Order: sequence, then C-alpha cells, then structure tokens
Amino acid sequence: MAAHWTLNDLPWDRFDPTRVDPELLRAVKAAALVEHNADDYVTYLCNVFADDAAFCAVVRQWGVEEVQHGQALARWAQIADPDFDPALALRRFTENYRLPLEATASVRGSRNGELVARCVVECGTSSFYSAIRDVTEEPLLKIIAAKIAADEFRHFKLFYDHLQRYQRNQPLGKLSRLRVALGRMQEASDDELAMAYWCGNGCQGDYDREKQSAAYELRASQVYRFGHIQRGLAMAFKACDLNPQGWFSRGFGALVWRLLQWRQRRLAAIAAA
Repeated sequence: MAAHWTLNDLPWDRFDPTRVDPELLRAVKAAALVEHNADDYVTYLCNVFADDAAFCAVVRQWGVEEVQHGQALARWAQIADPDFDPALALRRFTENYRLPLEATASVRGSRNGELVARCVVECGTSSFYSAIRDVTEEPLLKIIAAKIAADEFRHFKLFYDHLQRYQRNQPLGKLSRLRVALGRMQEASDDELAMAYWCGNGCQGDYDREKQSAAYELRASQVYRFGHIQRGLAMAFKACDLNPQGWFSRGFGALVWRLLQWRQRRLAAIAAA
C-alpha cells in the first residue's frame, strides 16, 4: 500500500464547536470503538487465512489503518465532548464484546464467503463515512470522514481483488455469495454496534441490546441519502458478481431506501421506550 495519512496530517485547529451535532457525536463515539477494535479482526482473518502470507500481510496493514480511523474519530469526539474518555470506553467495549479469536475456519463457511463478507463491510463503512462527510457541518469531522471514506473504498478493492483470486481457484456461486452478503448486512443489528454505542456513551442504565442497537442505528441511518445507499449496494452487488448498474440493483436500492425510512420510524419508538 502507498504511504498513508497520519493523525498529524489532520487540521485539528479547524474544529468548530458550534457546528457539532450532538446526535451525530453519539454515533461517532460508537464508530470510534468499532474501528479501534480492528486488531481482533486481524487476528481472526490471519487465523482463517493462515497459509496465505500475502493476504495476511495486507490484512495487518489494513488493521493498522482501521485502528487509526478509530483513533481519529475518538480524538475528535473527545474534543467535541471533553467528558468522553476513549480509553475507558474502549476497555469497557473489549471486555464485553469479543470476536471468535480461536476460530481457524471462516464463520462464513469458506474463504470466498469470508471475503464477500469483508467486501460488504467495506461497502457499508465507505457509504457511512461518505454520508457523514456530506451531512456534517463541522469542518474537522468533514475532513476526517472524507479521509476514512477514501480508505474504505480502497479497502473494498483490497478484499475484492483477493476474492477474485480465490474465485479463480474454487469458485463460489452467485447465489451463495449473495446469501453471505445479505446475512452480513443483517448483522448490522448485532451486539457489536449496540455494545459500542452503549460503552461509547457512558454505559447509562443496564445494557439492552435491542434498545442500544435501535438507538445507534437510528442516529447513524439519519446521515444517509439515497445516493449513499445506492452506491454501497452497487459495490455489494459487484462482490456477488451481479450487475451493479442493472435493473435489479437499482430496484433493490429503491426498496432498501424505502425500508430505511420505514425502519427509522420503528427504531425511534424502540429507542424511546
């Protein structure tokens, strides 16, 4: 990989406290913890791909960049909210949420499936940070989100290229790839983001996965515009070897957009309960 930006490259003096959206801040705190937890994903992926030295090498560099994303977001959040303690929040998060680090085979059933799932994650993160970049009025966060979004688009290509390599040797069918992709999308409401949201925002009250997941998803989903959803889904379709610009992709994007708007109303009720 080419030389990567560092925290010192960010213009921290451009922070404008009057432009901070407190609701978006809560979502950023959670995202910082998830990004910072990338070392566990590196361990898991290097276990699954233990005999693939080339892939493990790029995954380790990927992990370094993901951790840096978490550090940048955490530093911004701490500037925006001096009461936020990133180290304490991260410790609480890692104590309560762990990946299956002992696994030596992919939980997706195959290495191809694992790479499809990683592509889907990068589709989601690239879309999410692009959406934050476009919606936030705070100058520093806009810059940080733009840099992270660019990294995530590049990370998608990294996993996609290795997926293509594995597909040449032992292909995984389109339907199987689509099944993995849809399954990974559904995991957006699992414990990881819910726990990160709870730990990032002070562990207030007892942990309730459904309520915390709804609170995070509600705040995070509000940054999206239709174009972000459409582009992210097009990337996911590409990973499944489906036409990213075809009628099915466009129709599915429109359906997801309508479902997102409906789900926001439902999530608001759950989070407020």
